[in-house]
Amino acid sequence: MRIAQVMAGAANGGAELFYERMTGALARAGQEVLPVIRREPGRAARLAALGLHPVQLRFGGRLDLLTKPRIAAALRAFKPDIAMAWMSRAAAHLPQGDWVNIGRLGGYYDLKYFRACRYLVGNTHGIVDYIAGTGFPRERTAYLPNFVADFAAEVPAARAEFGIPEGAPLLLGLGRLHKVKGFDTLIQALARLPEVYCVIAGEGPERAALEALVAELKLGARVKLPGWRRDTGALLKAADMFVSSSRHEPLGNMVLEAFSAATPVLAARAEGPGEVIRDGEDGLLVPVDDAGRLAEAARGLLGDAGLRARLAAAGRARFAAEFAEPAVVAAWLDFFNKVRR
Repeated sequence: MRIAQVMAGAANGGAELFYERMTGALARAGQEVLPVIRREPGRAARLAALGLHPVQLRFGGRLDLLTKPRIAAALRAFKPDIAMAWMSRAAAHLPQGDWVNIGRLGGYYDLKYFRACRYLVGNTHGIVDYIAGTGFPRERTAYLPNFVADFAAEVPAARAEFGIPEGAPLLLGLGRLHKVKGFDTLIQALARLPEVYCVIAGEGPERAALEALVAELKLGARVKLPGWRRDTGALLKAADMFVSSSRHEPLGNMVLEAFSAATPVLAARAEGPGEVIRDGEDGLLVPVDDAGRLAEAARGLLGDAGLRARLAAAGRARFAAEFAEPAVVAAWLDFFNKVRR
């Protein structure tokens, strides 16, 4: 099968990184894949290292009159069976042709940008229900999950790097430092957990506000903000639990990564974690924006090694069955074969 993967994002967020993983996985599965991306040297180099030949375009705003015809020319030359647009901007630039257009939604986007798409897919059942709820024909929707890396064999990061004593309880947060991620709630919860440490790995516009909160609560010795890290598996393996404190989270790839690493998960009940986690079976859920309940749940989980082990094992089993590369690629290819012309 010939598959064009169109991505307009320039950041290195969850959607963009999964785009790279899925594009490479489809190629490894024997498909002919054409990546069409916004100009981004790092992404282009990583895709090229997989043996692919990305087409790099501008993907600008309303005054960009060249990207869409250039995509059309690239697709006509490639002759895809499927052209998948990742998120709104890519979908808005997607031309129609002798192929099947599919829009992939990783959030609750305005469907006006997906008018060129015959089918729409979401990476959670909630997003699929949202798509159908707008009046889009349900028979032209599908749930296609994400997969994450297998972290089973990762070596734990050294706690000494962060100034954390060996044996001290350690919570881990991951993601962009943005209000929507609720890291302020996590920090406020930590203030109620004496002798517990926390690493929040990420970067973003809320860094100054979070640093000010850490200083106000006198938590500088126990809360570490090391910036972006690429050793996600090692960090998860070093932590006693992963905490997702997001106020809004359409999916939450980090929850799946914690499952992969067999790290117990504690999450605020935002959209994605609330759907993925089976409360009390493979993770724990608390109300959004409730530092007290978050602290209470963390304290209980830290004090119950048996519960941590049970949650970790169940999360790892969920990863292997639903969110590992072989299972997810098989689901994607099954859907593509059903809808291709």
